[in-house]
Order: sequence, then structure tokens, then C-alpha cells
Amino acid sequence: MKPLWIATLALAASLAPAARAADSPAPVLSVPTQAQREALCKGCLWVQEIHTETRQGKGSGLGVVGGAVIGGLLGHQVGGGTGKKLATVGGAAAGGYAGNEVEKNAKKTTVWVAQVVDRSGQMRRVEMGADPMLRPGDTVRERDGRLVRP
Repeated sequence: MKPLWIATLALAASLAPAARAADSPAPVLSVPTQAQREALCKGCLWVQEIHTETRQGKGSGLGVVGGAVIGGLLGHQVGGGTGKKLATVGGAAAGGYAGNEVEKNAKKTTVWVAQVVDRSGQMRRVEMGADPMLRPGDTVRERDGRLVRP
């Protein structure tokens, strides 16, 4: 039974990887000159950079409960007496953690982040839930939280 327990813990650990900080390669940066900024129409923005980021989802508690039940059941298969109780509690704790991580990874989303510059040179970030099909150097307007070409 011990090999089953070890295999279960290894599987749980592999299903709960840490979140990655950088999702896309180094972004291309487009810096507008003063003349290019002044040529922007009123309300227009210059796309300086655009990249994607992956956001980890939030656990609802279902993963914790499911993982704890499975981990507790598997832990109960190990040892006897006090060792069995400790293995059950440890399995439930490890299973709860792994279940929560699996649920968060299953709910992760990708967002597109554009850094834009206005006529005055002020920069800001705009996050979008879908690919805006833009490149650095494009001129855009912001409408309803989306960047669109004028």
C-alpha cells in the first residue's frame, strides 16, 4: 500500500504547479516621438506594447473538499493504529491543498494587456479578455473597455 500512497502524493504534486510569472516572450516596445503623439487625433491612443498574461482562477472550495476526501481515503489505506490516523489526516491536508490548486489551474484565464500612450505622453494599461489584433505602433480609440482602430 505504501507505493500507492507515494504515487498518489507524486501525482498530486505534479497536478499543482506554481503559477508562472511570464507567459509571453519579451514584448516589443514602440515609443512614439513627440511629433507622432501630437499627430494623434483627439481621444486617440498609441499602442506602445501588447502582451498576454495568464491569471490563475479562484478556488470555490469544491477542490479543497474533493481533494481532502480523496486524500483522506488514500491516507487511511496506509499503516495501522496511530500511524493510520496520522496518514489519514496528512492525506486529507495534502489532498485538500492539491485539490484547491487543481481547481485554480482549471479556471485560469488569459488576458491581453496593452500599454498605450495618449497625446500628452501619459501611459496607462488596458486589459482585454479577447485578442484585440493590435500591434505596437497602432493608433486606437478606447470604446467600452476595448481598443478599436479609429
